[in-house]
Amino acid sequence: MKQLVLDIRSDAPPTLDNFVVGANSELVASLSLLATDRSLLPAPHLYLWGTSGKGRSHLLQAAVAVAAANGRQTHYLNADTVRDALPETPDALLAIDDIDRLRPEAQIALFNAFNRARLNGQSLLLAGLQPPLALALREDLRTRIGQSLIFEVQPLDDDSRAAILATLAERRGLRLADEVVDFLMRHGRRDLPSLLAAFNALDAASLEQKRPITLPLLREMMQQGLAI
Repeated sequence: MKQLVLDIRSDAPPTLDNFVVGANSELVASLSLLATDRSLLPAPHLYLWGTSGKGRSHLLQAAVAVAAANGRQTHYLNADTVRDALPETPDALLAIDDIDRLRPEAQIALFNAFNRARLNGQSLLLAGLQPPLALALREDLRTRIGQSLIFEVQPLDDDSRAAILATLAERRGLRLADEVVDFLMRHGRRDLPSLLAAFNALDAASLEQKRPITLPLLREMMQQGLAI
């Protein structure tokens, strides 16, 4: 199995190294090149999309961090904060998250940024919920986005999710019973944030009650209100 990220904490800063790659190896490699040597990519801009919980914001912030560490000017913005202008810093990496929420004037600003990028050397890194053609944006802006490198962020498979939980348990010196992982996979929400929240709750209860993390402990916590 491909080695998984080992620094999975809610307070860990987003990096490309602590993103659980799964089936997203080409996307992560392209983000690294966009941040460091975009001349090696077939297009100067990149758009990634996918539903919530797949790591879109993590990837944008991680790519910005790589670019900044390599001495490049960067800007990271959420669509809600964009008004009628965007930074024109030459050769910068301009990352905008949640572009499906861009206001009309912000859509014009992003369209203008695409047009300026040929002259000022900017790279645009954008993220949204849907593929370009499904975005409720101006047609000319959708066309520009559609000319970028486009990636759908792929979800983790169950083997990767189980391996992440096992790695966390090992790092904390815990024994995580296989039946607990199986139960979470069959009956719980299988997105990574939900799994980590359930695991952290089990860890806390295990320490407080001085009990191993077993299925009976999980069932008791669910009866007490733990949502999985």
